[in-house]
Amino acid sequence: MYANSGYNKCPKLEVIYLNVDTLISARWVIPVEPANKVLENQSIAIKDGKIAGILPNEKAKLKFRPAKQYQLDDHVIIPGLINAHTHAAMSLFRGMADDLPLMEWLNDHIWPAEQKLVSQEFVEDGTRLAVAEMIRSGTTCFADMYFFPDVAATVASDAGIRSVIGLIIIDFPSAWARDADEYLLKAGQVHHKFRNTPLVKTAFAPHSPYVVSEQSLRQINTLAEEMDIPIHMHVHETTDEINQSLEQYGKRPLQRLDELGLLSPRLLAVHMTQLEPAEIDLIAHYGVNVVHCPESNLKLASGFCPVGKLQANGINVALGTDGAASNNDLDMIGEMHTAALLGKGVANDCGAVKAFTALEMSTINAAKALGLQDMIGSIRKGKQADLIAIDLSELESQPLHDPVSQIVYSANRNQVSDVWVAGKQLLKSRELLTINENQVKLSAIKWREKF
Repeated sequence: MYANSGYNKCPKLEVIYLNVDTLISARWVIPVEPANKVLENQSIAIKDGKIAGILPNEKAKLKFRPAKQYQLDDHVIIPGLINAHTHAAMSLFRGMADDLPLMEWLNDHIWPAEQKLVSQEFVEDGTRLAVAEMIRSGTTCFADMYFFPDVAATVASDAGIRSVIGLIIIDFPSAWARDADEYLLKAGQVHHKFRNTPLVKTAFAPHSPYVVSEQSLRQINTLAEEMDIPIHMHVHETTDEINQSLEQYGKRPLQRLDELGLLSPRLLAVHMTQLEPAEIDLIAHYGVNVVHCPESNLKLASGFCPVGKLQANGINVALGTDGAASNNDLDMIGEMHTAALLGKGVANDCGAVKAFTALEMSTINAAKALGLQDMIGSIRKGKQADLIAIDLSELESQPLHDPVSQIVYSANRNQVSDVWVAGKQLLKSRELLTINENQVKLSAIKWREKF
């Protein structure tokens, strides 16, 4: 009697999809947080510039309806790399005065060239060259320190890359400012101009303890607390810096900074190649962040940052390239490789700086140093979709036993195929989408002829 009643028919289930902007399906995803985890055959959904979800590929296809979809079967997706210290515009000085010690390099070559050549146009063209190189190398955020910071911020924002723009302070005149008072005045103006620009943050950038007075350092410390921004400074870079401080002040630079109240989690101390055991304890106590620039330190023979000891003492260590004038590239994959190998050699311990540790130094550690760990540095739901894809199908990456190991020890920047910042694609199959590569090359040639 019930044969035609329809009671034996199952109701049709309606599938409800979540609309997203982008879905990236990859062979591997390395989220960085949690540590030492590699996800296989995963998809990352992006909506309104943020990560909306991370799911296995098949589940993602059932849950999300993307406007754009990428199937990257031979790729690993990692958080965008963060270059925690550079001087972007100095890309135009690349190869100009190689194989010299730091102070001779600065005093006899770089600073005279800057006095002669640095201008708004120089910074605009040099920063654009650097940004193009960084995007093609997988860098999605950089911390800069140079003159005309407003110009650098505009170039970076227009290109779609994230930046932490250094509000440069020195005690001698330049094309940007006449004296410390004008540097501080302009620092405040640049900060307020860009404070609502989504991809731009600012940090005070006193060059170093040897070219910034104690009065200026006190003012910077007070203003940085009021504005709630980091302080980004070269510290303990060379033995010359230490000896000069001892001769002039009777104390080492870190002791001076401690007495001035600058040691805190707000400080990014760049280089730190000259550290005594008590100084490691001191910066650990105050929660100072260290930015390690291994290739620049090696090239200038500045010394060795004791990364293994710092990390063993709980100190956050980030990674930077320094400027292309002293490196001579802005390649964070290469920097990870060097940091891992050098860290082992300095510590005489093959486990001192492991591959995953090097990856953390250029992602979540750098984000923590810059105060951006809630936004970037790892692949987590709700964070900004700053992501890069690395093609591991190349012969040089075979056979593939461990994606993290391959990235740090055998991959190179030419394997970075795609880059997204806040969900916007900046690099597609190695092609820059927001910068005209030919124009950048022509501009670099123009500056070479001026030199």
